Amino acid sequence: MTKGALSILLLGVGLAMGQPANAVNGSSIELGTGDDSTNMARVTLRWNWDKRWSVGQSWHATGFWEASLGYWDGDGTGAKNLWDIGITPVFRLSPVGSRFFLEAAIGAHYLSETRINDDRDFGGNFSFGDHIGFGWLLGAKDRYELGYRLQHLSNAGISDPNDGINFHQIRLGYNY
Repeated sequence: MTKGALSILLLGVGLAMGQPANAVNGSSIELGTGDDSTNMARVTLRWNWDKRWSVGQSWHATGFWEASLGYWDGDGTGAKNLWDIGITPVFRLSPVGSRFFLEAAIGAHYLSETRINDDRDFGGNFSFGDHIGFGWLLGAKDRYELGYRLQHLSNAGISDPNDGINFHQIRLGYNY
């Protein structure tokens, strides 16, 4: 892990520890596969916004902050592995009275390496991560979540090259 990645990880841990224990509202694990046979695993912590907005008469929107720490396992010629640290505001849309949800987000990520293999160069350590997804709340008091996310990470043209990467992810969550 580079000094920059370690610094961001320590900052995130420090910010989380500075919050009251009950401020963290949930956690999750995400497993996925991406371009060039890149596999990833990620853990997240979630802080709800405690806001609900009406969207017409049949839907409502909510949101939360998500802090993540992920590991990517590269494949192919010149394969590398890397760490991914991110912070993302996530918006959710649900039909009123339903356990189903749609979500969308754009956040910031720091990658410990600038490439995952010889064919995929991110042009720098900073990337934007956006995703769309859907899922269901399960169990008593909606304690569990099962979802799917399609995530894209790239530097949005800030530096060259800007190969980016796409991931298909399965997400298992627990709500405190």
